[in-house]
Amino acid sequence: MAESDRDSSTESGDSTPPPARVYSPALIATAVALPVVLVVGVLVAAVMARHTSAEREPLVLGPVPAPAAEGPECAALLPALPAEIGEFTKSTLVEPSPPATRAWQRASGGDAIVLRCGLERPLEFNRASALQLVDGVQWFEARDPAAKASTWFAVDRATYIAFTVPDGSGPTPLQEVSDTIAANLQARPLDPGPLPN
Repeated sequence: MAESDRDSSTESGDSTPPPARVYSPALIATAVALPVVLVVGVLVAAVMARHTSAEREPLVLGPVPAPAAEGPECAALLPALPAEIGEFTKSTLVEPSPPATRAWQRASGGDAIVLRCGLERPLEFNRASALQLVDGVQWFEARDPAAKASTWFAVDRATYIAFTVPDGSGPTPLQEVSDTIAANLQARPLDPGPLPN
């Protein structure tokens, strides 16, 4: 292009820039929202994966002496126990698990409810022990001050049943298990130990 042509185009006012592109508001909103939605989705998936793994992780329970665990009382009781107790659902136990033992946990994990059947008479259970009657079952509470749970022993059946409940669980677990025990095992006279010296 000749220099005179360039000069004439500049002088005539053709030096205005081309018009800017105008984007629709919907396109701008999508461009802003998409990364936010993706980040939120990744965070939700991570939290759900963590909760799912906590729910499905089997519990490890140590053995305790349970001479009557293979007896007819435990064989009658264990299949009758509910899969859900209040807000707790049945947990899987790490094998080998103690015989005649069941556990339940909240969906979010945490401390478990544990039932053990076929135990020996608790050492603390004697003629002076205070008992609580719940739905036809007499319970003796053995409280460990250091623990954040109560262990209740059903003491009026042909075998002793321990039921450990985390603090803050409310009365529902003990009531539901009492109903199951009363429906499946006959009551018998109490057999407390002697008074301590």
